[in-house]
Amino acid sequence: MQRWVRLPQGGFIDASRIVYVGKPESFAKLDEEGHAVGTDYAVAIATSFDRTQQMMINGSRDEIAQFVRQLMGQGQGSQG
Repeated sequence: MQRWVRLPQGGFIDASRIVYVGKPESFAKLDEEGHAVGTDYAVAIATSFDRTQQMMINGSRDEIAQFVRQLMGQGQGSQG
């Protein structure tokens, strides 16, 4: 059964195919000139243990939190 989850960057991913969710991490968000303008967050996910099937999802704290809640089946907009 497919359960589609919206990515913060746009697009969707089938949550039932995800085999790995990493620890959310924070890093300095930079503008075009290289100046720190705040904090951004990211979480690593994988649909296979093969390195080519891994990706880093980044966004604001709220976007990453909502994404992880949707993966766990607890967020608004999750479909089952």
